[in-house]
Amino acid sequence: MLEVNDLHAYYGKSHILQGVNFNVQEGEIVSLLGRNGVGRSTTVKTIMGEVAPVGSIKFKGEEIAGKNSFEIAHLGLGYVPENRDIFPTLTVQQNLVLGMKSNKSQGRWDIEEMFRMFPNLGERAEVNGGVLSGGEQQMLCMCRTLMGDPDIIMIDEPTEGLAPKIVEQVALLLQEIASRGVAILLVEQKLSIALKISHRLYVMGHGKVVYEGTPDSLLQADDVRAEWLEV
Repeated sequence: MLEVNDLHAYYGKSHILQGVNFNVQEGEIVSLLGRNGVGRSTTVKTIMGEVAPVGSIKFKGEEIAGKNSFEIAHLGLGYVPENRDIFPTLTVQQNLVLGMKSNKSQGRWDIEEMFRMFPNLGERAEVNGGVLSGGEQQMLCMCRTLMGDPDIIMIDEPTEGLAPKIVEQVALLLQEIASRGVAILLVEQKLSIALKISHRLYVMGHGKVVYEGTPDSLLQADDVRAEWLEV
């Protein structure tokens, strides 16, 4: 579904991505792991068109490298950024409505279902997004992206700074998303979450993929974890 080949990206003269290769298949949860600063967030920003790409990015067989972010989104690629980018002066319900695609009459998700899965959001449907807690804003951002009915969703550090109970809710939501045939590319710092829910994992280091495997194989790869993941 998503194929990234020899992907490079730059911030000014800094060469951040140095030939990244990976793929995500339909219904898979695939995690990008690595220490801060290795290029994980830049990878998803580049796929989404927020950073100029050099290389190939194919989504459902179509080359999307160089397309605008809104064009990529309309093709069915969703993105939940790390900064929980909601509309703070709009209500929870208004934020969700803005995530809907007008050219689709019925998607896999609706507002009622979002409120069923996250009762806190339902109880605060008429509250402005800016007064929600950090965890509630993260839930709202993810739910708003789902309202666009993406075929794949890229999520950058969804559990950062969240309470353990909310982290567990996020993990359950990700598994529910995948069960409906939506692929997930997850950038995650918490190794325990990635190992629990991922089908496959890629470890990044120095702007490249340095390891690919399953959660079980990574658990056995003590040398990889020591060199690229553990502090």
